[in-house]
Amino acid sequence: MIQFYTGEGKGKTTAAIGLAIRALGAEKRVAFVQFDKGHEPGREDYSERGVLRGLKGLDLLPTGCERRRPDGTFRSDVTDEDRAEARRGLEIVGKLVEEGKHDVIVCDEILASVTTGLIEKGDVEAVLDLHGGRPEVELVMTGRCTETGLLERADLVTEMRKVKHYFDTGVKARKGIEY
Repeated sequence: MIQFYTGEGKGKTTAAIGLAIRALGAEKRVAFVQFDKGHEPGREDYSERGVLRGLKGLDLLPTGCERRRPDGTFRSDVTDEDRAEARRGLEIVGKLVEEGKHDVIVCDEILASVTTGLIEKGDVEAVLDLHGGRPEVELVMTGRCTETGLLERADLVTEMRKVKHYFDTGVKARKGIEY
């Protein structure tokens, strides 16, 4: 099946991590490819990686350039280097689907990568087409998505809806909670 976790609310990556843990508990192999969640050497801003790297049966494959600034704010511009890292993520996912060694492949923030212009809608459609030849692989994609054509391709779409968020009052991202 193809699962999308999308929407303006918090919890898309967290939901994908939960599914990955459930799959690992059933002795399935999981690949967790993170788009646009890179880091600089010696600086790790995504706290979940500390646990994910230690899970037997899970391959963590982060891609992207550092976006969090030292003051806790995030860079929103898109550079050629950002696009190159997103293409690298697509190559990784394509190879994983073709190899068929994983039962679950999570493409974290791949949908947001379309929305922000890192990759094209057609790039994700190509992954979905490739997956069509591997129905034994559960494909999970996360991120804010405005492309209804992509949403229609999924077997399951869960939308995280923001009702209220403390960011709107000026609270900055907090380690261990938002990243």
